[in-house]
Amino acid sequence: MRFLILFAFLWPQLALAQAGGKVMQASDVVILGEVHDNPTHHEAQARFVRAISPSALVVEMLTPEQAEELMADPEGYRDRWNASGWPDYDLYLPVFTAADVPLFGAAVPRDVARQVYTDGGAAHFSGDAGAYGLTAPLPDDQQAARLDLQFAAHCEAMPRAALGGMIEMQRLRDATLAKAVIDAFEAHGGPVVVITGNGHARKDWGVPSYLARLRPDLTVFSLGQGEDGGTPEGGFDLVLDAPAAQRPDPCLQFGKSAQ
Repeated sequence: MRFLILFAFLWPQLALAQAGGKVMQASDVVILGEVHDNPTHHEAQARFVRAISPSALVVEMLTPEQAEELMADPEGYRDRWNASGWPDYDLYLPVFTAADVPLFGAAVPRDVARQVYTDGGAAHFSGDAGAYGLTAPLPDDQQAARLDLQFAAHCEAMPRAALGGMIEMQRLRDATLAKAVIDAFEAHGGPVVVITGNGHARKDWGVPSYLARLRPDLTVFSLGQGEDGGTPEGGFDLVLDAPAAQRPDPCLQFGKSAQ
């Protein structure tokens, strides 16, 4: 009976994945979202990377220099990765090595990230900040929606006035990912696959919106991955579902509970 229940859960997911995979293969850019610590999400990413056979991978988790180090010695990079604060290396390594292609790191270095909270994102973007929209304020409704999202993500424990820097950081990360995608596409052609969190993969204000602004000629497919029937916010071309990962209550660090 347990097998039948599991099969019933997986069958529609497999059908969706197969249909989505065909569209992905015809796209210039495929953005594969995730919840960072969910093993099932990473297994799906690795399968898609193998099926798509991309020309390059762009990853949120590594700077360009770190990506070069990992490519040179994937197994030797394990200790440095495990000291970085990202979830277990064994979740990510099969994704990064699913295709023997160049790896483009698109992480904002931590020392730069700290400065964004006082200087803003535009001051630390390596490209044309104006062209990427980083010099302009967000529309009021989007700014408010982002503040609500950050307030909830931090368990309503931080004052809203302290969250503006986090929005600037998110915008800089989105723009940096988009620039890395464009660089990878111009160097190697498509398809380029992006490995990132759902928050960057969302179509309304994530990486796809920057690509639409800078390279409207590119066809972009965005995958979101939810947990236990919950759909990630922001709009995607396809959303897959998986059981939630086992994790401690993130709000306990704030003296609260998410329950």
